[in-house]
Amino acid sequence: MSGWGAPCAGLIFLPALLAPGAVLLARVSGSPILLPALATLAVYPMLAALLVRGRRRSAAVAALLWAASLSASIIACAIRDPGGTGAVVLHGTAYRDEMFAFIRSGWGTESDPRRFLPQHVLHLVVFCILAACSAGLLGIALGAILVGYMSYYVGCLAASGGAPAIAVCLGWPPWAILRVGAFVLLGIALTDPLLMAVRRRFREASGPPPGSTAVEPHLPPARRPWRAWYLAAGLLLAADAGLKFLLAPTWAALLRPCLGP
Repeated sequence: MSGWGAPCAGLIFLPALLAPGAVLLARVSGSPILLPALATLAVYPMLAALLVRGRRRSAAVAALLWAASLSASIIACAIRDPGGTGAVVLHGTAYRDEMFAFIRSGWGTESDPRRFLPQHVLHLVVFCILAACSAGLLGIALGAILVGYMSYYVGCLAASGGAPAIAVCLGWPPWAILRVGAFVLLGIALTDPLLMAVRRRFREASGPPPGSTAVEPHLPPARRPWRAWYLAAGLLLAADAGLKFLLAPTWAALLRPCLGP
């Protein structure tokens, strides 16, 4: 088992190292579709490789590091060139305008559960369907879009010049970070069944290697329980909604100086 330590460590960190390149290539191309496509390509092969080895926690860490790196890269690009970066971030400009209006007034979708809860449920349902039906591939693409426009707004907030340090540190509110964690847990749990079914089908079709009858030592069992992961994701999503309801107006006041005079 120890022989797999170094390769798995590389698989954990590689997506985070590739994410900035995906953002830069999308920036150069000017195509908004290319950003989620390249961002997905940066993480999915490694995520799948970890899951087929049974390294579910490592897969979760890899996905979280990738999301953080993707976000930081988009924020940095938006600070440097808000207009150019907005051209390659799907829904980026519209979300930035919505959030800036909320910060100025303290009122909007962010502070109204009758408006933000249906939106959260819609994103959650679509994400779960996409992840389950594509072994996680399309779920990651949707996640890249969601992280993309949130990060673009944060970068634009920092670029406004009022209080860039506050914008970078607090632009991602704690409830949104919890939501990312929940989506990572759900995405991995929903990726596993179809991914492992494809894996088993491929192995059955190809048969064992010539001259070998041994089963790979890292091959995970056919069925793996994910109840704890679903429970943890549910708790994170509940905390997300609760914190947003309680703290969103206060958070808007904290961010208001970032918009400048």
